Parts: sequence; structure tokens; C-alpha cells
Amino acid sequence: DVGEIYSRLLDHRPVIQGEIRYFVKEFEEKRGLRELRVLENLKSTIFETNEHVLPKCEQAMHDNLNETFKRLQAANNMIRRLQEREYEAKKLQADKVMAREEKHVAHCEEFMKEQQNKRAEVDEEHSKAMERLKEQYSEMEKELAKYVSF
Repeated sequence: DVGEIYSRLLDHRPVIQGEIRYFVKEFEEKRGLRELRVLENLKSTIFETNEHVLPKCEQAMHDNLNETFKRLQAANNMIRRLQEREYEAKKLQADKVMAREEKHVAHCEEFMKEQQNKRAEVDEEHSKAMERLKEQYSEMEKELAKYVSF
């Protein structure tokens, strides 16, 4: 009798297990239908995406990539022309610098030749002046020698 009282008052396992089984059964049934609906929605979304959205996206991407490619080619051509102009400008500038340098070198050479010619002239004049002075002094010595004999 005590065991029966104990099991009726304190041992609730059989009742709880039945409730748990019922709850799990209800939950799985409702969950199963809900998951089935979610999977059907996903299937329809994927189908719509594959049939409609993906081709539109591919076409838009193709069109935009072609347009972008054309623009990149145009930009590349413009940059190439700019580089060619810059190269030509630098070459022209370098040619001008070289011409100026050559002109300067030629001017310096001409100046040095002119200076050498002037130096030669001055040396020649100096030599002539020295010769005249020598002649003048030798004549003066001769004249002095005349006076010294007195």
C-alpha cells in the first residue's frame, strides 16, 4: 500500500512521459509543416531567381561591362596620347637645352679664341713696345756716352 501511495503521490514519471510524448508529437507536426512551407518558399524563390533575376543580372552585367570596357579603352587611348605629347614636349625641351648648351659651348670657344687673339695682339704690342724702349734706351746710352767722354 505504501508503494502505491508513493507512486500515486510522488511518482509522476508515467504522466510526465505521456505529456512529453504528446508535446513532442505536436511540436514536430507543426514544425514539420512550417519547415515544409519554408522549403517550398525557398524553392519558389530559387526558381524565380534562376529564371528571371539571374538572366536580367547577367544581361545588365554584360551591358555594363561592355560599356565600362569601351570607356576604359577610350581612357587608355587618351592617356597614351597624353604620354606621347608629354614625351614629345620633354624631347623638345631636351633638344632646346642641348641646342642652348651647344650654343653656349660654341660661344665659349669663340670667346676663348678671341681672348687668345687679343692676348697675342697685346703680347705683340708689348714686344714691339719693349723693342722700341730698348732702341730708345740704347740711343739714350749712346747719347750719354757722347756726353761722358767730355
